[in-house]
Amino acid sequence: MRKAQIATLLLLAAFTLPAAAAKKATIKVLNQSKWEIHHLYLSPASSKHWGPDQLGDEVIQAKGGSFKLTNINCDDYDIKVVDEDGDECVVEAVNMCGDDTVWKITDKILLACENQ
Repeated sequence: MRKAQIATLLLLAAFTLPAAAAKKATIKVLNQSKWEIHHLYLSPASSKHWGPDQLGDEVIQAKGGSFKLTNINCDDYDIKVVDEDGDECVVEAVNMCGDDTVWKITDKILLACENQ
């Protein structure tokens, strides 16, 4: 084969082979605040669109409730939580990578959103 043919085959292979699997993470969301969390949305920090509600019909109870996010692509995420009163809070650029990462929701985080 000529060099041009080999280069073309390599280029085609690069586009047709599945991309290497992105590293996945498991994240435990721990609610240490005094408010229940009714909705939790993720968006890669580089995107302006929210993904689906990660909680579905579940609620993260106040003062110690938790929820586990599994199979999350390692990335920096913006996170939007909505509490029992419908108050929204967006926390930007949270690094979610690695196994058994814990992200804590505190009164301080939620109250800081009210002051913005």
